[in-house]
Amino acid sequence: MAATEDLTKTATAKAVTKKAAGHGEGHPVRKAAKRTHAKAGASARDQQIVFDPSADRSLVAEQARENPAILTALVENLSKEARRVRQFSAAALGVVSESDPEILVGHIGHIVDALHRPEAQTRWESLDVLTRIVSYDPASCDDAVVGAEGSLYDEESGTARLAAVRFLCAYGTLDAKRSARVWPLLDEAIQCYHGDPEFQDMLISVIGFAGGRISKEVRASLAGRMGFDATNGKGVLKRRATQIIELCTGH
Repeated sequence: MAATEDLTKTATAKAVTKKAAGHGEGHPVRKAAKRTHAKAGASARDQQIVFDPSADRSLVAEQARENPAILTALVENLSKEARRVRQFSAAALGVVSESDPEILVGHIGHIVDALHRPEAQTRWESLDVLTRIVSYDPASCDDAVVGAEGSLYDEESGTARLAAVRFLCAYGTLDAKRSARVWPLLDEAIQCYHGDPEFQDMLISVIGFAGGRISKEVRASLAGRMGFDATNGKGVLKRRATQIIELCTGH
């Protein structure tokens, strides 16, 4: 590890995997990061923290919560050339956002930019992060609507489409203006993906959208859109469609 540090000044998440397996002493990533930081009084910006995509994302996320340099490195990895590094970093940030979304608010710009990566996983993980932090800074997430739209029409990834719906609903529920902006996209998604495996989960997000601060026009249009399923649907579909209408109409 010392040799690697001297040559590249990196802290690798692979070391975390070794710790989890019971190898070594202390916490390797934390210790390596501290040693490189102490050298010559280098700042966190001067460090290059590299993560092994085979590492445990939960353990790396734990370190990122405690060490801003590691968190920043994960965010910066979203724009790296290596696809697996981007995917791993996006997934680790997703774990961070589950318990500490507020610490990612200052990185929204980089996360929004990651919505334009070619691989679906980086996009859906980033969308999940934005869904959890959009209420902290809605204005900074305005540009994410364009990226979410791209994933909404991803022909190969149902997970990416679902993540896009979740974000658009979370964003649109914040106020009338934003609800009007995303409603045409959500309306089309409800029609296009009606029979998809992810559709029921999409409706859960639409329920939250219907209960939010959406415009009167959007409420009326959403209630009309769900009328067919509320009347002709069965089981869970019928119940969820009915719930959406009740939220939109107030009864």
